Amino acid sequence: MKNLKTLALLFGLVLGFSSCKSEPKEKTDGNWRNLFDGETLNGWKTVMGEAPFEVKDGVIIGTAIFNTPNTFLITEETFGDYILEVDIMINHPSSNSGVMVRGQYDQSGRGGKGLVYGYQIESDPTDRAWSGGLYDEARRGWLYPLDLNPDAKSAFKMGEWNTYRIEAIGNEIKSWINGQEVAYVVDDMDKSGFVGLQVHSIYDEAHVGEKTYFRNVRIQTEDLEPKPFKGDVFVVNTGYNELTDLEKQNGWKLLFDGESSDGWVGAYKETFPEKGWNIKDGVLTIQGADGSESTNFGDIVTTEMYSAFDLAFDFKITEGANSGVKYFVTLSEGNTGSAIGLEYQILDDERHPDAKMGRDGNRTLSSLYDLKTSTKQARFVRKPGEWNQGRIVVYPDNKVEHYINGVKVLEYVRGSEEFRELVAQSKYKIWENFGEAKEGRILLQDHGDEVSYKNIKIKTLQ
Repeated sequence: MKNLKTLALLFGLVLGFSSCKSEPKEKTDGNWRNLFDGETLNGWKTVMGEAPFEVKDGVIIGTAIFNTPNTFLITEETFGDYILEVDIMINHPSSNSGVMVRGQYDQSGRGGKGLVYGYQIESDPTDRAWSGGLYDEARRGWLYPLDLNPDAKSAFKMGEWNTYRIEAIGNEIKSWINGQEVAYVVDDMDKSGFVGLQVHSIYDEAHVGEKTYFRNVRIQTEDLEPKPFKGDVFVVNTGYNELTDLEKQNGWKLLFDGESSDGWVGAYKETFPEKGWNIKDGVLTIQGADGSESTNFGDIVTTEMYSAFDLAFDFKITEGANSGVKYFVTLSEGNTGSAIGLEYQILDDERHPDAKMGRDGNRTLSSLYDLKTSTKQARFVRKPGEWNQGRIVVYPDNKVEHYINGVKVLEYVRGSEEFRELVAQSKYKIWENFGEAKEGRILLQDHGDEVSYKNIKIKTLQ
């Protein structure tokens, strides 16, 4: 069986190489303008790394070389709003690539060696399969990993030509691969920049000579007609408390309007706290106090109850902060202190002692507090003072998922044998049927530390 798989892979690679010759699209096609003439690299330049680009049979070919940084072939012209199409083919898992969108270049970066940074629509040939996702090169990291749109992970085909469509219009960036809707990001960091094609750095000599292929690079910059997404695709919005038409169409609602406390009250109270919780410039902030749990200004909860839902929220912590977002809060326990509920932990893992308590890290950021540890990587977490995106998905069958910055970090099933065993080993074992309520409120915790929130949105699931 192993030999058959090897033969199949080699056969696929041979087909890929034999089909490398370009079949260029018509040069005159509506408002499209070719950025690549099919014969030369006129209008392009190579920056950062030393990987070579050449033109053969109407195709741009980038070749990986050993021990050099990422190499980018970038347009000498810059663009603002546009629709871009490009075909990409990759034949080896080491040939990570991507398309810079409104790319930026700092000639003085890296000690005068130059630095490319900004939006990149990914070509990911690994098993992770995040092709079409949005990566903020040399800046914020992943903005749209494909854990947010797992159905699109199969869109990119290894050893075949893949047609990318990328729209950068206003503050929206959307991507398609082979007609499949992939990423949708609302962000206003860069208004204009170059188009760039990447050959990724390699540090394994076995991968020297692997090639990445590009053809049919064309752009529209006038009379743009955006192509609307039609599917139930998650939208990442780094702005403040606004929903796109797609989100409204798919049932999303804001839990915080950016201006008022509508929809929220103090836990065990009938009104919103008069002190401690502040709303300013579209941000909801719990004021820092003495670091103690729910003894200062108090938790706040939604006035509505939820059962199956998709909840997303942006949060920003201060150094050493501890807080949490709880769900299935019933307020029926009659306890003192913080209300009881399942908790998405919010914590400065490096500076707060709670990160070393509990069992196996189950009190760290994005974990199911005191129950299950999140399997996050440090590179996907942003520092105190920067915005992180949290997400909790509760399906109608009681499966639950936690995400941090678009990456899924844990899952479990409420009421399952495994879940009840976790509860029996936790601080929650004294509460009968903990975490198994049919419905409950969403809670933002006052733990005596300053934490800010925006873009709190929810969608009920059927």
